[in-house]
Amino acid sequence: MADWVTISSLATAGGTLVLAGATFASVRSANRAARVAERSLLSGLQPLLVTSRLDDPTQKVHFQDGRVLVTPGGGGAAQVGDEAVYLTLSVRNAGSGIAVLHGWRFYPERNADLRRPDPAGFRPLTRDLYVAPGDIGFWQGAFRDSSEPEYAAARKAVEDREVISVDILYGDYEGGQRTITRIALWPMDEERWLAGVGRHWNVDRDDPREH
Repeated sequence: MADWVTISSLATAGGTLVLAGATFASVRSANRAARVAERSLLSGLQPLLVTSRLDDPTQKVHFQDGRVLVTPGGGGAAQVGDEAVYLTLSVRNAGSGIAVLHGWRFYPERNADLRRPDPAGFRPLTRDLYVAPGDIGFWQGAFRDSSEPEYAAARKAVEDREVISVDILYGDYEGGQRTITRIALWPMDEERWLAGVGRHWNVDRDDPREH
């Protein structure tokens, strides 16, 4: 004689197990779809700075003390004043989102170190700089405190026409997807400096090179 109580309990348990499996699969699929949607949204906001092209327009970059540096496409400018060392770069945003520049770091040499710099060591910009997607813009920085070691190093590198490097820290307009781009400047003649991108690092995301 069939034990209908046992059969009923087993059927209920089996149904519960099937329902749990279906729920798990549904939640997993929903999470995957949410991650894909989030990734797609972030891709639409992601900036990526590169050097501008040689045929891009020349830009006049103004500093707070009235100094103006003429910055050509595909390059940069560097000058030593009586009380400051001035640096500029012409950049292009190859990404799909607006780039908001946060800070910078200077090297009086061509820096070939492949390790990602620590964002905590960057100098903050004194004014907001933005580069629209697909458009050109600029970065600017200055050393004004003659007592700091970097002032003397930057002054010597510019006066001696040596290769220099600049790391630029930037992100999207929401403050996320921070990226560091390293750009080197090579002296071409008495005034012109040619720019070239050396490397990009993700700050808020995994670095694909690590995999």
